[in-house]
Amino acid sequence: MSPSPNGDASRAPSATGAPQSHLSPAVAALRSLALVGPAAAGKTSLLEALLLQAGAITQAGTVERGNTVSDFDPLERRYQHSLHSSVVHLEHGGVRIHAIDTPGAADFIGQSLPALEAVDTAVLVLNAQSGLEPMASKMMETAAQRGLCRLIVINKIDLAELDLPGLLAQIRTVFGRECLPLNLPAEGGRRVLDCFYNIIGQADFSSVGLAHQALVEQVVEVDAAFVDRYLSEGDVDPRELHVPLEQALREGHLIPVCFTSARSGAGVAELLDVIERLLPNPAEGNPPLFLRGEGPEALPLQALPEPSAHVLAHVFKIISDPYLGKMGVMRVHQGTLRRHSQLFIGSARKPFRVGHLFLLQGGRHVEVEQALPGELCAIAKVDDLHYDAVLHDAPEDAHIHLRPLDFPVPVHGMAIRPVRHGDEQKLWEQLSRLVEEDPCLRLDQAGQTQETVIYGLGELHLRLLLERLRESYKFELHTQPPRVAYRETISAAAEGHYRHKKQSGGAGQFGEVYLRVEPLARGAGFEFVDAVKGGTIPGQFMPAVEKGVRSALDTGVVAGYPLVDLRVTVFDGKHHSVDSKEVAFVTAGRRALIAAVQEARPLVLEPVVHLEVQAPEAAIGDITGDLAARRGQVNGTDSPWPGRSIVRGLAPLAELSQYQSRLNALSSGQGRYSVRLSHYEAVPPHTQSQLIAAYQAQEED
Repeated sequence: MSPSPNGDASRAPSATGAPQSHLSPAVAALRSLALVGPAAAGKTSLLEALLLQAGAITQAGTVERGNTVSDFDPLERRYQHSLHSSVVHLEHGGVRIHAIDTPGAADFIGQSLPALEAVDTAVLVLNAQSGLEPMASKMMETAAQRGLCRLIVINKIDLAELDLPGLLAQIRTVFGRECLPLNLPAEGGRRVLDCFYNIIGQADFSSVGLAHQALVEQVVEVDAAFVDRYLSEGDVDPRELHVPLEQALREGHLIPVCFTSARSGAGVAELLDVIERLLPNPAEGNPPLFLRGEGPEALPLQALPEPSAHVLAHVFKIISDPYLGKMGVMRVHQGTLRRHSQLFIGSARKPFRVGHLFLLQGGRHVEVEQALPGELCAIAKVDDLHYDAVLHDAPEDAHIHLRPLDFPVPVHGMAIRPVRHGDEQKLWEQLSRLVEEDPCLRLDQAGQTQETVIYGLGELHLRLLLERLRESYKFELHTQPPRVAYRETISAAAEGHYRHKKQSGGAGQFGEVYLRVEPLARGAGFEFVDAVKGGTIPGQFMPAVEKGVRSALDTGVVAGYPLVDLRVTVFDGKHHSVDSKEVAFVTAGRRALIAAVQEARPLVLEPVVHLEVQAPEAAIGDITGDLAARRGQVNGTDSPWPGRSIVRGLAPLAELSQYQSRLNALSSGQGRYSVRLSHYEAVPPHTQSQLIAAYQAQEED
């Protein structure tokens, strides 16, 4: 699986300071990148064009025909959008390139963000016509936080009525003056002109010479010796600038901008050359954010892209394959991962044997013998694999992990049950597999009803999940409208008491509990305090009391939602030397808590989300008025580029049901929005009354 050794092994010092001359030529000849950005930017089509240009395929597929390499899932083909991240590989100029195609819709960011943990470069792809969108900012921000080199590709430059100079200006306004064109479109977008190695040519706008000058000045700024040469000689041969160029990319001092048309092929060959000649190899990018240990005591750990070192690999994607079972897709960060070798998963003490090792080409698996540092590969038929797992071959590496990503919290819920009675366990198992594949899905058993509830990031996220269950797993399902993840809490202190006594011949049951509840700060969670004195409740029964309390927390008291942000103090009780049993104290603890909460002025809390809406400037007045009617609060508006505005604010999640449809009506179909959880706050009194009444009616049924 080693790339051709023709890659330049004498390239710049790595981010770790190790000279490239000590780097394996095969590792030096590796590149890894993730295509990220908004939906409809053309990421899948651009990757298809790169595969064709590199000779990895003989004919380019199209999204419309549903025959691209990376969009191989039947639902992706039907909706003509990427719904999962997809890994491919290609070779060009003696360099092996690993690339990840990611979804652009905000609902599927749980597939897009993990791709940034597996690559050295984030390639933001923008639609030349629609320009910047919220997903672009999110992915660029996360890439910067992870220390990735960044490249911006403006795609679809062959479309009519474009304002490419204006879009480039917007990019520099939003992402910084360090965003400089590496090439420029020419002949009406039919070709592009290099501006790094080249100083002449007639571009459609700007000047090749001026763009070249700006690039060289930006690069030499990171190296004082080159600054002196540039000032004295007036120019520097770009072929000598690889060392400062890689440093500028690592530091974010340069974010190159390229122009392409995946449809016509303009700029595709040039982009492939940029990836080969200018983007970092595994030793030139910033090292991954590994930590050794847990919590505040964890210390940074630097993985070295050295093939002979201990193996460190990170699982960034899980796939449930119908033939190969659970498959973990990973980036090898250190050492050489070999077929038939033995690996540990995190802190597990028992190793597993690598039976199959694959390169992925979309939905196709290519079995290989080994994977070097910097390569993306997959291991199959290992049930204990999970997202974010670190695989290693040395016991001393048991407590190594990557700094976690900041995923949005799934807050849209839907209750699901199978039509056929008896399929409940099978449905739970299939849902669990889907949750393993997406860090932004969450599965719960809800309250006393024992409903199966799946939580996602939005209506589209859940709708496509249901379609996959129906089509791939042949489930006929009943669903309820999207459920809001309400919570319950208390607003005052109160006491509760319950005596459980049962006598039915022979040994009976007895347990009595007195407890106190007190509200905690929002977000504080739950505290359990044992304040019993004199042994009125023997210590061996206190876990049973806590179990009963926690069961009531899970199912709720007044509206059937989990109880949060309270302290429960057990301060007295009684037991019987013969009849007291754990089951009695479980019941007494549960009922005592219910009694206390009912006297503690209970509240129902609703999730409030940060809302960001992007729409045409002319629609902003209607959008802010509509948000006010939905109990929303507008915190500010921004116009980062002409004709488009962004509204930021807070709104109760319950008021945003079917919001995209309303936004389409207000913005003539040009509005987009995203949400992330902000906090929980009390619902209005009339809403609380409705929720309590609905729960009581359900309990009576």
